[in-house]
Amino acid sequence: MLVIGLTGGIASGKSTVSRMLQEQGAEIIDADSLVHEVTQPGTDCLRRIIEAFGPAFLNPDGSLNRRRLGRLVFNDEDELRKLNAIVHPQVIEIIKSRIENARASERPPEVLVVDAPLLIEAGLVPLVDEVWVVAVDQNTQMERLMTRDRLNIDETLARIRAQIPLEDKIKIADVVIDNSGGVAETECQVKQNLARGVSKTRQGDQS
Repeated sequence: MLVIGLTGGIASGKSTVSRMLQEQGAEIIDADSLVHEVTQPGTDCLRRIIEAFGPAFLNPDGSLNRRRLGRLVFNDEDELRKLNAIVHPQVIEIIKSRIENARASERPPEVLVVDAPLLIEAGLVPLVDEVWVVAVDQNTQMERLMTRDRLNIDETLARIRAQIPLEDKIKIADVVIDNSGGVAETECQVKQNLARGVSKTRQGDQS
């Protein structure tokens, strides 16, 4: 089983690449979905978040006001570290468990993808066989993020700066997917690198 750690800068097109990998038969573990899962109303994680940050970050229905919390933590490194210290351990344990269960399965997937924007920051790199980084230039990244999340320039820059710089992620990448061009170009890179990774894994299993 080939385990790919998929990451990239915010709004770089990581979700597009993840979907392409899924269309090629890969099984996906989506870290963002897990974050939403562990912070649902009634969870211990949400209780600890509200204890740490206060009830002002709850919506009237008892759910987490993610937008308000995002405005706080993306402008204050200490607050971001505090939030990550609550959320990351739970998400990491779920990811570890799912990888272990997949490996132990009678019919494990040939490719398992850990789709995680904070793959590096959360210390998930040792769990994967290859690190794939999806990259775009910063102007494209900012335009996409402002449009997608309806942010102003200051909010956009704060979110970009809250992550490890893209060039630092590229330094540790086994594969860099350049998503600055069209969809067909990106898909070609995904298919080529997936075929190479699968072939390498098969050869290793036979040796």
